[in-house]
Amino acid sequence: NKSLTYQNIIILSDLSDRIEPKINGKIPNQQYPSKDINEIDKILKFFFFFCVKPGEKIGDKSCISFSTFSDESIACIHIDKIKDLGAKQQFINSTGKYQNKGLKYEVGIFKQKVQNAYDNIRNKGLDLISVTIDKIENNSIIKENTVLTNGIDTTFINYDNHIYLFTDGYLEYKGKNSNNQFYFGNPEIDKIRQYCLINKVDIATALKDNSSLCLPAVKQDKNQFINLHVLETAERDKNTKLQTYKNPKGLRDNEILEEVWRKWATESKFKSFEWKKY
Repeated sequence: NKSLTYQNIIILSDLSDRIEPKINGKIPNQQYPSKDINEIDKILKFFFFFCVKPGEKIGDKSCISFSTFSDESIACIHIDKIKDLGAKQQFINSTGKYQNKGLKYEVGIFKQKVQNAYDNIRNKGLDLISVTIDKIENNSIIKENTVLTNGIDTTFINYDNHIYLFTDGYLEYKGKNSNNQFYFGNPEIDKIRQYCLINKVDIATALKDNSSLCLPAVKQDKNQFINLHVLETAERDKNTKLQTYKNPKGLRDNEILEEVWRKWATESKFKSFEWKKY
């Protein structure tokens, strides 16, 4: 018996005005220009050198894809699309019939498609959590573990599913008045801040004591297989020029958002959760 683990990497970008010089067309964006492209490049390098490992590894089944929240897949490299082992290795190593159109070439195409999306696509006011939930549930993007047997040996095929959300962490969208289930902007952040100050508690305690301050958990069977990463989150209450904050440590926007997201991810039974500031 043997066990093999492969990576399934899903990159989703909101492509909202957080990557523009001004937020909502008026507030100077202190996190401009966006670091998304550099971060996506790092993920691609991880996929190439540590997952697929050209010249070292045989028969990889890993996959990497990029899309916006409003589109189906814009770029995808699925190693296991090629079933013949010899052809697959030629593709991975960019040799034989794949000399100039193998994995290395496909990574370059992937980068171009990502850059093109960032140059030309803008989404405004998306209900980010609802769309993410829908993609997980209905788009067959999550790979589940399988077992292969040939009568004698058993091979366990395992997948590490990673969803990378590129967003500023603020959950703001149009239509809040008709549906505010997953809306979390400045008023909601300030409500937690005031609760902490009045009750002299930290953010985690406030969320534990008062469920009305939290995002509602969404427990889906597939969540247990997903490592959720939220990247490039913002600090709107920080003045990057003066390096000062509008709010005291422990009650800053990003700290509140991280705790809210973390509690939601934990209660929604995701396998793991990572939060990275810009």
